[in-house]
Amino acid sequence: MRARGCGDRLNSFCAVVRSTEASQLLEFAVALPLLVVLVVGIFDFGGAFNLKHQLGSAVRDGARFATTLSLDDVTLGTLPSSVNGAWQLVDSYLVRAEINDCGLGTTVPVGSPTTYTWTSTANSSPCTGNLTLTIERAYMVHASGVNSVTTDVICTHVSITYPFQWHFSKVIQLLAPGTTYGATIPVAADAVMPNMN
Repeated sequence: MRARGCGDRLNSFCAVVRSTEASQLLEFAVALPLLVVLVVGIFDFGGAFNLKHQLGSAVRDGARFATTLSLDDVTLGTLPSSVNGAWQLVDSYLVRAEINDCGLGTTVPVGSPTTYTWTSTANSSPCTGNLTLTIERAYMVHASGVNSVTTDVICTHVSITYPFQWHFSKVIQLLAPGTTYGATIPVAADAVMPNMN
């Protein structure tokens, strides 16, 4: 028996298309790109959130270490041991957490004893942007105390900016061809702790 509206050659094809299994397959084919974009988006946002958490832990460890050391070594004109130790601690944290350090371990922090700030910028393959680590040993925080008396607390401020690479930009083109989505975004974290010495 012939399917209605079909020629002799398309008779079997039309019968298959009209079946329930074929309609389910067609619905899945239409929904698959949306599902892929959704899953990759969840994966990417989860990765960025996890990276921010790990960067926060790294800079907290670096700041905590630097605050235990005296500010006396800052005025010597060379790279202070407190800054060097905090910088190495942050880099080793990234390596232990299996985060690409973008070559941070091979750079040397550049700064000045007059500003108490040292910055290290790294950008080696496969990083798609600059990783920047800044350590400020004399960061002033204004704290209000009893009877609204304001005092200045000398702190250490450690901040990092990491180039996070999105995978989402590749799969969004399944839904909207020609769409450009930023390949990298900077994920930043910082920590401020009062100096103990």
